[in-house]
Amino acid sequence: MSTVRDQTGLAFMKWHGAGNDFVIFDSRGRDAVTTEALARRLGNRHRGVGFDQLAEIRDSDTADVELDFWNSDGSRAGACGNATRCVARYLFDESGRDALTIRTERGVLEARLIDGDVHVNMGQPQTMWDEVPLSKPMDTEHLPLDGDPMAVGMGNPHAVFFVDDVSAVDVAERGRAVEFDPLFPQRTNVEFAEVRARDEIRMRVWERGTGITLACGSGACATAVAAATRGLTERSVRMEVDGGWLALDWRDDGVWMTGPTAHVFDAVLTEAFLESL
Repeated sequence: MSTVRDQTGLAFMKWHGAGNDFVIFDSRGRDAVTTEALARRLGNRHRGVGFDQLAEIRDSDTADVELDFWNSDGSRAGACGNATRCVARYLFDESGRDALTIRTERGVLEARLIDGDVHVNMGQPQTMWDEVPLSKPMDTEHLPLDGDPMAVGMGNPHAVFFVDDVSAVDVAERGRAVEFDPLFPQRTNVEFAEVRARDEIRMRVWERGTGITLACGSGACATAVAAATRGLTERSVRMEVDGGWLALDWRDDGVWMTGPTAHVFDAVLTEAFLESL
């Protein structure tokens, strides 16, 4: 793998995890570079680079690294499981280590390299109304919305709907409406899940600030938690998303997730692009 940190200019990497794609800046040893304007412009797939989320690696005094996340509309994202796995893979390949800690907005997460696969503990789910958060006290297991979704926080809010046939759901129309429902003061990610077996789920997702994506790590965690909480599955499941498969295991210490990662390319943003922001 090439070392983008040795290049001049504003270098970045493009990665994806099960089709959930990311621009990643390695800002260790320098000030953070991402702004709302930069994230929004870079996130445009026609006039920028295009991504579902942007992740910026920064120095940390309390973990091996710290991560900041941005959506393609320029808004901040509190968590991003697949980007965390991609960054962990990058750092494992760089350092030769098999364990590290990553600080995100929701706390310090643990990543491990086991038999070549990256496993990340996304932490315990947040199931109290003010943790998700919701706009007022209510039963998070059964929200007062058509379709009886469950609310789960994974460092960002999620509304999980269980459906008989996920392929029949208009994810764009329903997802957009729920994202902006007044019930969610910070908007929400929206998952539609079809339970196939006690250990298998098919899920599609509408991501807050981005739209339909091929996968969502925190959304997969939220869906696994919701399914187990309602007694529909065990706490360990395989999950098919539009971009592939993820594995989730809700343990006593948090929700562990693993799945594929891919380093696509390295590049450098031109001065002309940066000056046009």
